[in-house]
Amino acid sequence: MDNPRTVESASTEMIQTKTNDHSLLADIKSLIKVGIINSNLITTFAGFWLALHYTGTLFFDQWVTFLLTMLGTAFVIAGGCILNNWYDRDIDPIMSRTNNRPTVTGTMSLSFIKTLGISVSILGFVTLLLTTWQAALWGAFGWFVYVVLYTMWTKRKYTINTVVGSFSGAVPPLIGWAAVDPGLQLEALILFLIMFIWQTPHFLALAMKKKDEYKAAGIPMLPVVHGFEMTKRQIVVYVACLLPLPIYLASLGTVFLITAYVLSIGWLALGIAGFFMKDDYKWATWMFIFSLNYLTIMFFMMVIVTLPFPF
Repeated sequence: MDNPRTVESASTEMIQTKTNDHSLLADIKSLIKVGIINSNLITTFAGFWLALHYTGTLFFDQWVTFLLTMLGTAFVIAGGCILNNWYDRDIDPIMSRTNNRPTVTGTMSLSFIKTLGISVSILGFVTLLLTTWQAALWGAFGWFVYVVLYTMWTKRKYTINTVVGSFSGAVPPLIGWAAVDPGLQLEALILFLIMFIWQTPHFLALAMKKKDEYKAAGIPMLPVVHGFEMTKRQIVVYVACLLPLPIYLASLGTVFLITAYVLSIGWLALGIAGFFMKDDYKWATWMFIFSLNYLTIMFFMMVIVTLPFPF
């Protein structure tokens, strides 16, 4: 018969092991920012898929390239996010959405986190090089903008930090496209512009929601420095700038154009409504949620309407 104390000790050890495993997984997910990776991989896939569509290339002829592109992009983004966490270790304790990162809790050493960020980044560059050097170059450009120009330079100094960061966030569709068609086409640049313009109203809405935390952390986000009214005007201007872009993708068909303009006009109408709402925080939440749906639906529709069946 088993010793009750032995059984109890073994059970406790198993529970502790599961807890530690869960904590390690949670720490890794926090470091690499899974949400950011997932959203960027959606646009990477769209860029890859549309490049196949416009060049008349079959997906099954490029499935290895596809896997390398998605993995390489994910590694590059993850590496950049890890280094972003490492650099922001002094301000992350102040903000509720970042105060559980291992750079704050101390569950991982800072030297290990920095080494991990550099290693994962290099792995990403090498993986993308196995597709085309142009795809790797776009990946390196996005990484440099995010880690150096945004994280280490503008984020803590200038309200334009959001615009600077938008360059890195707009690169994934170009990585996907360049892996198939290194020369790019006008449509690839339109994808870049959609992503570049989309990010400012998306992140300014988030900055409004988290204004007090950004202020406490000393981050000069637009709502912190110039207030909500200025921020709302900037958001509406950027959303309005999205309106002409879908027409350059008219070759994707009527269904896509209708969807794109319903989304764009709806987002603009919601933005204008912000000037008449009393609760700025509620409006910012609505704008943030709408921006996520805008991005997801827009890029999924690009894929759906180009699937190999009549639409």
